[in-house]
Amino acid sequence: MNSRVKTLSPPWSIAAQSSFAQTLWIGVFAAATALAARVEIPVQPVPFTLQTMVVLLAGAFLGARNGALSQVLYIGAGAIGLPVFAGGAIGFARLLGPTGGYLLAFPLAAALVGYLISQRRSLVWTAVSMMAGLIVIFAAGTAQLFIVYVHDLSAALTSGFLLFTVWDLAKLGAASMAYHEVAKRWPRVG
Repeated sequence: MNSRVKTLSPPWSIAAQSSFAQTLWIGVFAAATALAARVEIPVQPVPFTLQTMVVLLAGAFLGARNGALSQVLYIGAGAIGLPVFAGGAIGFARLLGPTGGYLLAFPLAAALVGYLISQRRSLVWTAVSMMAGLIVIFAAGTAQLFIVYVHDLSAALTSGFLLFTVWDLAKLGAASMAYHEVAKRWPRVG
């Protein structure tokens, strides 16, 4: 009798999957980011969406490389004219506008979350890792908002960061708990 117990790999376990499966999951998270952009509360200059939650989950579930690739695919789809950005916006110009900094930070944030989560497994560490990803998104977003739109640092911090604090802390909590609970059943591999 074999004493080794076979561990079930989760469906997103990249280490044991083919290139096709990895590509599929990258596409799924890119599409999920596009769908999350549709869950929108229109506020100017930056709307409330669920995108950052999906970015954090992409990094957690897919790892640093594939999480970042999912977000590069999402941004690329919008840049070439697919209506995937909030409000159905399209085109490369969107990346140069007031929300461009947030969007351009998505791959880096997903990579950071994926890397940090690969170092430890605990709910607190997951939350810390995802908080680091949010900081990257908000730092880049607020900086670009300041440079291209409001030209007032106080106004950029208020409308590009502080306005989202409670909303994004709720998304961070939901994403952290969702990932942590799923990871208990299917430990991340690779």
